[in-house]
Amino acid sequence: MLSRVADNLYWMSRYLERAEHTARVMGVHWNLALENDEGFNTRRWQRVLACLSQQEAAPGDASAAAQSFALAQINDGIAAARENARQVREQISSEMWEELNRLFHESKRIGTPEFLSTRGYDVVFTVLQSSHLFQGITDSTMTHGEGWQFIQAGRFMERVQAIAALIESHFGEFFSGDAESATSSHMEWIGLLRSCTAFEAYCKVYTAELRPERVAEFLLLNAEFPHSVRFGADSLGRSLEAIHQSAATRNTDRLSKLAGRLNASLSYTPLEEIMGNLREFTQCIRRLCNQIHGGIYQIYISYPLDAAVEA
Repeated sequence: MLSRVADNLYWMSRYLERAEHTARVMGVHWNLALENDEGFNTRRWQRVLACLSQQEAAPGDASAAAQSFALAQINDGIAAARENARQVREQISSEMWEELNRLFHESKRIGTPEFLSTRGYDVVFTVLQSSHLFQGITDSTMTHGEGWQFIQAGRFMERVQAIAALIESHFGEFFSGDAESATSSHMEWIGLLRSCTAFEAYCKVYTAELRPERVAEFLLLNAEFPHSVRFGADSLGRSLEAIHQSAATRNTDRLSKLAGRLNASLSYTPLEEIMGNLREFTQCIRRLCNQIHGGIYQIYISYPLDAAVEA
């Protein structure tokens, strides 16, 4: 596969996943804002801004800044996903292009500050529904070959980093390591799970008793839930291995080792050790993802010409 095509498919998927994640987080926090006073909501919006953009706003501007940033990230993500898809129209199905193009034009209509202020949930619903539909169309209409694997790699690369950042931000504020941390912020733990589409799935595994350690275990280490960090890391590793087998490409030892290290850290690190320094653990996960991203570019996308000749 041409490096340009791989790059477009990879980023098409990443941008759409980013827009979906942002919309979901915003929808959940709008609901939570109905339960608290203005001061508490200001801190919440600061946390939302931090987990989405890795920066903080001044206290008085937190709500407006977070919503403005989120809207821009949703619109920019959809536009960038469509542009990447446009450049590889011959590699994706017509149904994929039609759905992404429809979402782009719909986002132009409703993705304005005025619409967000009055009908924000319509924005969230539209983005989530269309993103889920696009994923289903992709899996149903596209050959599950090398191109499809790059789409999966982009989706799960983005998802792992986004969920890890969300967990880090939330636990940094609400987890104190004692038994009171769950009961004193009950709705916030529900909000974290819903931000990862995980509340119902968590209740089926652990019942409705919310304990921070169990929340962390489910979102980080569950191997069967699609929005857990471990599930995403496992899926990313499988996609990279499939790409390697399909492309029969150059030396991928370093990339394989990085993916293996990511999977091993999530498969074999005891929960007690993770909870002892959760911030460091999530930062390590994100750092490994960045290194894997760099390896993908080095091997498949931005490789030197002489390496391609040798291959």
